[in-house]
Amino acid sequence: MTSDAATATSTTRTSPQSEGTEPDQELPALGLGASLPPADVRAKTEGTFPYAADLWAEGLLWAAMLRSPHPHARILSIDTSAAARMPGVRAVVTHEDIPGDGAYGRSVVDRPVFASDLVRHHGEAIAAVAADHPDTARLAAAAITVEYEVLEPVTDPEKAFAAEALHPDGNLIRHIPLRYGDPDTVGEVIVEGLYRIGRQDPAPIGAEAGLAVPRPDGGVELYTASTDPHTDRDLAAACFGLDPERVKVVVTGVPGATGDREDPGFQIPLGLLALRTGCPVKLAATREESFLGHAHRHPTLLRYRHHADSEGRLVKVEAQILLDAGAYADASSESLAAAVAFACGPYVVPHAFIEGWAVRTNNPPSGHVRGEGAMQVCAAYEGQMDKLAAKLGIDPVELRLRNALSTGDMLPTSQTVTCPAPVAELLGELRDFPLPTLPKDSPEDDWLLPGGPEGAGEPGAVRRGVGYALGMVHMLGAEGADEVSTATVRVHDGAATVICAAVETGQGFTTLARQIVQETLGIEEVHVAAVDTDQPPAGPATHGRHTWVSGGAVERAAKMVRTQLLQPLAHKFGMSTELLQIADGKITSYDGVLSTTVTEAMDGKELWATAQCRPHPTEPLDESGQGDAFVGLAFCAVRAVVDVDIELGSVRVVEMAVAQDVGRVLNPSQLAIRIEAGVTQGIGAALTENLRTARGLIRHPDLTGYALPTSLDAPDIRIVKLVEERDVVAPFGAKAASAVPVVTSPAAVASAVRAATGRPVNRLPIRPQAAVAAAKS
Repeated sequence: MTSDAATATSTTRTSPQSEGTEPDQELPALGLGASLPPADVRAKTEGTFPYAADLWAEGLLWAAMLRSPHPHARILSIDTSAAARMPGVRAVVTHEDIPGDGAYGRSVVDRPVFASDLVRHHGEAIAAVAADHPDTARLAAAAITVEYEVLEPVTDPEKAFAAEALHPDGNLIRHIPLRYGDPDTVGEVIVEGLYRIGRQDPAPIGAEAGLAVPRPDGGVELYTASTDPHTDRDLAAACFGLDPERVKVVVTGVPGATGDREDPGFQIPLGLLALRTGCPVKLAATREESFLGHAHRHPTLLRYRHHADSEGRLVKVEAQILLDAGAYADASSESLAAAVAFACGPYVVPHAFIEGWAVRTNNPPSGHVRGEGAMQVCAAYEGQMDKLAAKLGIDPVELRLRNALSTGDMLPTSQTVTCPAPVAELLGELRDFPLPTLPKDSPEDDWLLPGGPEGAGEPGAVRRGVGYALGMVHMLGAEGADEVSTATVRVHDGAATVICAAVETGQGFTTLARQIVQETLGIEEVHVAAVDTDQPPAGPATHGRHTWVSGGAVERAAKMVRTQLLQPLAHKFGMSTELLQIADGKITSYDGVLSTTVTEAMDGKELWATAQCRPHPTEPLDESGQGDAFVGLAFCAVRAVVDVDIELGSVRVVEMAVAQDVGRVLNPSQLAIRIEAGVTQGIGAALTENLRTARGLIRHPDLTGYALPTSLDAPDIRIVKLVEERDVVAPFGAKAASAVPVVTSPAAVASAVRAATGRPVNRLPIRPQAAVAAAKS
């Protein structure tokens, strides 16, 4: 635990984006609390930053993959002879060419690199080709002949329970029956709801790409945008039949990540081809291959029953949650745990009975996407709160305030909330924040209406709605995951270098690492080394891990170097190192007797230290869904203002106001960007993003059929309040920032559309025809 987090303190910040407000204080230019820009910002804005798709090597071959056109089929034969005879083709590999286990999986090893006997989802990999030209590779992949016996796909997760087993492990991946309180308790008022959440795709800016280079020792190096390089190395080595030391993963520039950025299903075939040909092999996936190959957010079916007393205080929550995992397990167990644990939301619920299942189907695989599990249940429990408020005739904000969770309360998993939980404060700030003005009824303001110019009906058909939502997420891994990270800080010639295998995915870790060293050692020039698996592991870039554990490791290493630097001076002047301080590159004593620069104190020496950070342990949920499963929690409140054209069913999000529990602001500008990006991703889940399937086949796997929100769709995003109540067990006291607005924003938009139309909105994304039908009925 860091010294500055030894005592919990509570402050609030009002965003400079809010009209008529000023920052609380002048921000520092360097160190923690400064808006330090990323070191690579210029290269990225100028287009010179190297991503995996930009890599090149002498003697390069190109890879292409053959994928199944069926969601469920038995493979009768695979004939690669025509492809192998094509001029320029150097290798063709199938399941028969895998020397290792032939299967991979981050949580459960259940997914084959290449399908051998059964195809379990549309787009499953069958074979891969290496050729001297990308067109040749694609033509060769298309020339592979596969004879299928097409089978009836299981695409309804409710039917998966009784269906024939789709996998040797069965169709049920996990069942969590949460039991908390008295099952016979009944509230005076009861509301029920059925909710459906669609399949959201991570839709990274850059599609998957990579380069595999064979090594003289018979191993291979993989250059790819991995977000968990050590796990990817171990999975690949097992499939190659090699020791992990003979496989090296080098992390390239990551073009956006809202989940597991690179599925090993892209990396492993690439390495196999490099080992087979002895040449470097490059793969650059098309957008269609990207949609077919990587995991998506779990489509979810949720049934809820809320019990409350006549004053609106929650008495009991009953729910059934069904996650469609697709063909393989991936992160479904972890997603289900989050969904079940947070099924009641950030509210005090004395009795809760939740049934959660994750099942296999022949739909596209689901996996880790920002806020997994928590986002789906947030949309449902907030829909229930709106129903309860309407039935009782209570203001929706007041109803939420009466039930808001706070520090010291207990989750339905029997885990006590020990971290700061300013839920009521967040919601209160939004309630008091001014609403945006209504658009004027004039031609020049037509673009303000839903659909834009020429796209909206009469202004009289537009209804405005205001909705609220509260959300929560967990930080770090859960249920006993060993969260540990290692970092080294080295100082020489007036500059510092940080070596840590924490991947920069856009969350700002490299900037944070620089700020930590600047703050601790007073050195302005700080470099963060590129990441590869020769470094000690730092774990995956999910759930705010690197801010907590990797940032904590960097801080500890920097403090060890600080001690090495100050001890000789302290000894010389007969004082302890605690009486010396470093600021602006100078070392001074409390009494002013000592004053020197860091450079002079270094005197040409090289100092370095390595440290680890490991948070307190957690435990798996037991057979009743009970246990201290989470290290920490973060909370958010969002108010959405929407305009709905009740004739066309189009929805325009006018404004999203956010109040968020952040623990401590480490980089104000970077934090604001993360929150704004999370809100925008949540708007996409609410209104447009749905990877549609028909009997297991992905329809329109491209960015014309899958509608992402653009800058023209993004509303005004007002960061109303950032509550800085430091979590005493977290380094710096900071909390994860980007996932919780993703979780909360879709529920707020749905709540606002309910307010505008007066009818339930129980499906995400919200379909235009549903809004029209709701308004007319």
